[in-house]
Amino acid sequence: MENVMMPRDASRLIAETSKDVTINDHGVQKLAKLMYECVKTKTYTIANWKSSHELNPQKMTKAQVDWVFVADTLNFSFWSMEDTKFKVTYKDTEYSGYWSWVAALNRALDNGIPLTDPSYYASISKEELSNIFKSDTVFDMPLLEDRLQVLQEAGKVLLKKYDGSFVNCIEKCDKSAQALMKLVVTDFPSYRDEAEYNGKQVAFYKRVQILIADIWACFEGESYGEFHDIDSITMFADYRIPQALVYFDAMEYSKELTDYMKANKMMKTGDRYEMEIRGCSIWATELVCEEAKKLLKEDAETQDAHINSIIIDHYLWDYRRDHADDPKMANIPFHKIRCIYY
Repeated sequence: MENVMMPRDASRLIAETSKDVTINDHGVQKLAKLMYECVKTKTYTIANWKSSHELNPQKMTKAQVDWVFVADTLNFSFWSMEDTKFKVTYKDTEYSGYWSWVAALNRALDNGIPLTDPSYYASISKEELSNIFKSDTVFDMPLLEDRLQVLQEAGKVLLKKYDGSFVNCIEKCDKSAQALMKLVVTDFPSYRDEAEYNGKQVAFYKRVQILIADIWACFEGESYGEFHDIDSITMFADYRIPQALVYFDAMEYSKELTDYMKANKMMKTGDRYEMEIRGCSIWATELVCEEAKKLLKEDAETQDAHINSIIIDHYLWDYRRDHADDPKMANIPFHKIRCIYY
């Protein structure tokens, strides 16, 4: 990792040289004001990770750490090209997208399948994993073979190096989010979300950063979720947050890029378009965060209020999903790619 640019520095480099994605200052200011209002009125905080999402763990125990690790180890590529999507019914509610995976995970645990125990999933079979991912529709979970390999690999590492629990990874890092990020990327290869940009090796680290952020949110910044440098974590560069950033005019796509995405053309990891979208998304969110912090600092009533890129990411992800049918949102394309990184 010595020669790899970390997400914040990499995103700034990409944003400064991007050709088809532009960050708009007026949109950044508008979104920063919205986030300031959300934090000031406490309508959106770290607590929303639990209160707004009933499938997320509601307790703060060691078992929840291992739940989060499994959930984020397979947190990638849930989109579908067709109208028919992968869906899972759990407790009489039908879920799609990422939540379909979480529903399948919770369903498996309810049925006595120890899916958060590396002793089980380190040798899980393709048939077992396929049954866990059983869909309500004809659309199967994408990248099943990759998910099998990623899950088995993660389980074997935990058993070999960390006595079978991700808790031991956390405890090794002395409450440092950056140290934990480096540990995960080093020891769990599927989290190594890196590519080459203009001759430099850059990192986005979507899944490892969301892993750390989810633990922080699950434990509300305490116990296993206490990180003295949590604000160094950037947003999680995926294919949905960029839509929200464009919706709020914080980012803008060129006509060429927009047409490319609307034509449903597939991208590959390391494509210039893909890297510009992801890099500019991170940097735009960093700028929004900086501006929101200034507004909070200037307000005598919000001196103790806390905002970071994680909270902004959570807000934008929820907003995009809640407003998916908004005509403006629906008209913003997302970049399509099949990979294990997001």
